[in-house]
Amino acid sequence: MAAPVTIGVETPLQAEVSALLSEAGDVAARLYPAGEHRPIAPESLAVPGTRLLVARIAGEAVGLCALIARGGGTIELKRLIVSAAARGAGVGSALVREAETEARRRGARIVVLEVGTRNVEARRLYRRAGFAPRDPFPPYRAPPASLFLEKVL
Repeated sequence: MAAPVTIGVETPLQAEVSALLSEAGDVAARLYPAGEHRPIAPESLAVPGTRLLVARIAGEAVGLCALIARGGGTIELKRLIVSAAARGAGVGSALVREAETEARRRGARIVVLEVGTRNVEARRLYRRAGFAPRDPFPPYRAPPASLFLEKVL
């Protein structure tokens, strides 16, 4: 039997988070031309109003996502990442469920997100989780390689 996925709020300022963000940057670089993706630094997630959820299997960090308060009862789900080694183990679905639970705890009524058009696996995950298309939300405009989704809680 596989070890269970555990998820908790953690600091982004740790080596395991940096490694996952780096892996995500490598994937984005393969999917999108230069200029259509931006790497994210752990420091950018260590700001007020942002919580980082880290998924672990047997103590090893295998996924993460950030929740950013956007005001008006809205939380943005940002940078959901699952390591290549843990894909297919339900980590992404577990992170989405925990993100929704944490958003409710924080009083949110809506979770919004931006996902790349070429990230087929992520789009499928969000569709299965009940997210629906919406217009871009601040601070985003309408980049051609992005889709915007929301879920009412």
